[in-house]
Order: sequence, then C-alpha cells, then structure tokens
Amino acid sequence: MTSASTAQSADQAGPDPTAGAPAEGSSPAPGGGVPGIVRRRLATVEARLDGRSWLATGVIVAIAAILRFVGLSHPPGKIFDEIYYAREGWALVDKGVEWNYQDNGPSYVVHPPLGKWLIGLGEWAFGYSDAEQGISVPGHLMTTAPEFGWRFSAAVVGTLSVLMLVRIGRRMFRSTALGCAAGLLLALDGFHLVLSRTALLDIFLLFFVLATFGALVLDRDARRRRWARALEAGLDPGRPGRAGRPAGGWRNWPWWRLAAGVLFGGACAVKWSALYFLPVFALLVILWEVGVRRSAGARRPWRDTLLDELPWLVLAGVLMVVTYVATWSGWLLGDDGYYRLAERYPNAPLSDTPVIGALHNLVEYHKAAYGFHTGLDDPHKYQSWPWQWLLLGRPVAFYWSGNGACGAPSCASEVLLLGTPLLWWSFLPALVALAWLGLARRDWRAGAILLVVAAGLLPWFWFALDGRTMFSFYTAPVLPFLVLAVVYVLGAIVTPAGPPGGGAVAPLDAGQDRRLVGGVIAGAYVLLVALCFAYFHPIFVGKLLPYAEWSARMWLDGRWI
Repeated sequence: MTSASTAQSADQAGPDPTAGAPAEGSSPAPGGGVPGIVRRRLATVEARLDGRSWLATGVIVAIAAILRFVGLSHPPGKIFDEIYYAREGWALVDKGVEWNYQDNGPSYVVHPPLGKWLIGLGEWAFGYSDAEQGISVPGHLMTTAPEFGWRFSAAVVGTLSVLMLVRIGRRMFRSTALGCAAGLLLALDGFHLVLSRTALLDIFLLFFVLATFGALVLDRDARRRRWARALEAGLDPGRPGRAGRPAGGWRNWPWWRLAAGVLFGGACAVKWSALYFLPVFALLVILWEVGVRRSAGARRPWRDTLLDELPWLVLAGVLMVVTYVATWSGWLLGDDGYYRLAERYPNAPLSDTPVIGALHNLVEYHKAAYGFHTGLDDPHKYQSWPWQWLLLGRPVAFYWSGNGACGAPSCASEVLLLGTPLLWWSFLPALVALAWLGLARRDWRAGAILLVVAAGLLPWFWFALDGRTMFSFYTAPVLPFLVLAVVYVLGAIVTPAGPPGGGAVAPLDAGQDRRLVGGVIAGAYVLLVALCFAYFHPIFVGKLLPYAEWSARMWLDGRWI
C-alpha cells in the first residue's frame, strides 16, 4: 500500500464531516511537523485571480447580462406588483419615505425599504414617469424609457447573483467547470430571469441571502487557513487554554463573518422572511468551527468553539441589527413617514426624545406590519402552496396582452414567472440524491446546501396550515441553493468520490471512462436545460406570439393559465 492510499484509508476510518479536501492546484505548505492528513483536512480552495477561471466566469456573466438587459423596457408600463414597488422606490428617492402623491401623504407599507431604495436608485439614474400620479422626472445619468429605470437595479442584482454563484460554486466544488455550470443554470432559469427583469423585491432578497452564504464560506476558508498557519508554526492544539489556539489580534478577526452580518442585515431589510435563514447560518458557523478544531486535534472542540466564537456571532448580530435600522434612515430622520409621529407610548421613558421616540414608533410600525403578514389570507388567482412550488404547480402571470400583429388571427404576449421546467423538475430528485451522497461521503457541502434549502422552504409549510396566502416567488432565496444541489449531483456523475469531505471532485487518477461518460451526461443535461429555456424564453420576456404557439407552451394548461 502506498503512502497516499494509507493516508486516505486513515482518513476514511475517522473522517471529519466538516473537513475540506486538497485545494485545486495547491501544494502542501512546508513544515514536516504537521501530519499530512491534518494539512489536507485544513486545506482550502485558493481563490486565485487566474485568467482561465475569470475568463470562463466572464462568459457566463455576459450571457446572464445580455438575457437580462436586452429589451428590459418591455413590456411597457408597470406589471404585477411594480405598481407598488416602482412608485415606492421613487418616493424614497424623492421624499425619503414611501409617499402617496395623489393624497399628498405618507403611504403605509409592510416591507422594509432597502429593496425599494435599490429600485429607486435606478429611477434616479435613468428617470421616472407616472402619468397617473403626474410625475415625469429625467434621469441624472441619462433619460431612457421609464420602465428601464425601475427595472435596472433588478437586472444588475440578478446578473451579480449569477457571478456570485459561479465563484461560490467554484470554491465549494474546487472546479471551475462546476462553478460555471451552476452560474449558467441560474442564468438560464426562467424564474430567475423574470425576477431579474421586474421591479419586485424578491431578486434583492435572493442576492443578499446568497451573498451572506458566500461570505460565510469565505469565513470558513479563512479560519481553516488560520489554523493551518498556526500548526505549521508549531502550535500544539492539545495544550489547554489559549496556548492551544492560534494567536489573536485584529488581523485574525473573522472579518468575513462580520461582513456576513452586514449582508444579512441587508437581506432582512428587503423582506423579513430572510430571518428564516438566521438559525441555519449561525449553526453552519458553529459546525464549521468545530470541524476545523477537530481536524487540527483540539482537545475540546465544542467547548472551545462556543467560548471563542459566540462573542463574534453576537457582534455579527449587532451589525445585522444596525444595518437593518440604518436602511430606515429616511423614515427615522424626517417627520413624514407613516407612524413616524404617532404618540403610541405616552408613558414610556424618554419617549419624547428624538431618538427613543422615533425607535418606539418604529417598533409600533413593525407590530402593525407583522399583524398584516400573519393575517394575510385573502384569496388570489395566482396563490399557491409550498408543495406545489418545486413542481411548478401554479406560476404567477405578471403580464398578459392579446393585442398586436403577429401574423396570426389571434396573438398572445405574456410574462409568466415560471422556472425552466427541465431544471425545476430536477430539483426534488437532486435533493434526494444530495442527501444520499452527503451521508455516504460525509460531505460538509451537501449538509450546508440541504440546511439552507430547508430553512427557505419548510417554514412556509407551517404557515400553510393557517391558510396564509402565498405565491411561488417565495422560493426565490433558495433558488441558487437548489441549483447547487443539481450541480453537486452532476459532479458526482462526472467523477467518483474523493476522500470523505472532499465531495464531487475526484483524484487525478480517477477512471477516465467514468469521467468521459459522466461528462457527456452532465453536458447533455445542461444542453437540454438550455434548449428548454430557449423554447420558453418568449413567455419569460413577453414576446408577442401566435396564440397557438403560446398555448403550446402551456404544458400544464390547467395550472399555467
């Protein structure tokens, strides 16, 4: 038995579920005093700015950008809930708060302001027009069709989310090909495309949740590098107290974890449903920290993790709250916001002071908005239940028109919030395979993906028991993780399993036949998804079609019409 196979057998005998595998293109650091298995377990992906990786990333992002920006002003006018968010976005830019121009007074809204601030930024840059409210304002950068202005930020954020998924996938799977596959599948998803071309809040929620996860993955890698450097420098993790842990200092602070707190505050400032992810993100930090200490040989990894990392999690939580409150600055710093000057706490201490009084009324505002959300049970034509979402049981029609010349007796133009069917119907089988492979390989990546998907979907099943009105776009923040689940399975098809914790990328001496056959299967799948996307593309962007061609795309006509 070779030394390499001996090391692998030893690792299989007692693997660490959260351990990493050898970095792509990396070499062991010098320092013979550290066992090779430990170095391998603590290795992380080197995110080098290599030309090939970034060239491939650029191609995927360019595809996403073209699909999202070309024809962005079509359909004309405000579609679906743009009637609310485009108006509220401009009001935030103009007044600092949501405003009803017809009644000349503040508007009562039930979502935090950050997503609408971002929509308003595009309107500030490219102009805003609303004939019903008598508003026509040129852009500060250039004046375009008003629809371009209120959809611009969604298109930017949608494109950036594709970029993030490519890099997150590359880092997690240690493969540029798999990272690009993840980004391409997201770019070619109709659900993501429609949200990226519409002034709704959900694409911003997706962006900030994904960015938070990406920051935590970077934090995981940074902490493992910290331990690896300390071991190479002679650290004995078996010593008690601080002597058995890496040196502190501001340079070794978990900066990416703190950044995750800020990003997650942004997610909550778009929609409160981001809070469902909070327990899972905190749990991942703890599990990953326990894993790195166990891999390094710490005597009490759980106790040390809780003592060392809980204060940082609390600080990240403080940054989250500060970020969230800061997004309400337009409401807090003026007197025009709804509930802003409501005298709800006449006997509360310091309620008449500018800061405490404003915060008191902000709390009152949140209570009223929470009551609205929990009592939302009005029937809606396009409402659906959580068990229908991944099956595309009831998509939402954002726009419909039968007007125009298309060379046929009757025509149809629609924007339908529908996921690319072949991709979405792969999600449930991929999640089952991911759970199986994750258990068999004891792979931290499978567990992380499954936990985040569960955090984003399972709470809605609970609310369904109360008959709450829901829509399929509530799945938006888990969409990138569903794509990662598919790509994980594709990676497993392409290559045999590596060492435990290593996941989808095989050693260099893996069977070439397996790689060839698996590569053909994975490539064929991505190609079929692309063809499926191309077929449905006209109903993602509102292209005018002969009615027969539109009807042919209504595969589940009882549900999709």
